[in-house]
Amino acid sequence: MFTRSVFVVALVLAAGAARAEPPGLGTPASEADIAAWDISIMPDGTGLPAGRGTPAEGKAVYARKCAACHGDDGTKSVAPGAGPLVGGKIDRIEAVKTIGNFYGYATTVFDFIRRAMPYNEPRTLTNDEVYAVTAYLLAANKIIGENDAIDAHSLPRVKMPNRDNFIIRFPDRI
Repeated sequence: MFTRSVFVVALVLAAGAARAEPPGLGTPASEADIAAWDISIMPDGTGLPAGRGTPAEGKAVYARKCAACHGDDGTKSVAPGAGPLVGGKIDRIEAVKTIGNFYGYATTVFDFIRRAMPYNEPRTLTNDEVYAVTAYLLAANKIIGENDAIDAHSLPRVKMPNRDNFIIRFPDRI
């Protein structure tokens, strides 16, 4: 009975604490704070920033900032958790997922690189560098040509090889 009483008292105190004033830590996020982190790119290209890049420019950036984890040509997994980016066939569900056989939208490639790469310094690439690395990886997967430049206008028009093999839960939101 004593244990139950202690539990009830603890519950009442916790409920009271939940209604108490907050501890006053931090400050509310401003619109500018939120905007700095609101960098999502939609499949139709909504949210893409200004900039452009070519596969040749991207190859140089890739060599400096990406090859240590993904291998010289993007076909390897050098660092733990860093899978291959180039290659793979669309022939079975168990296939190793790469940009060339899994991503449904080229804008998703851009979004992920911009937000999460390089792994040790995420969000440090310029928009031009992100466009260039995206172009390099799309060209390496033979999705765009070696001389094609991409930007906010052309990237959403890139048709990914596996786009039609996804079931879109809310197609009206895309």
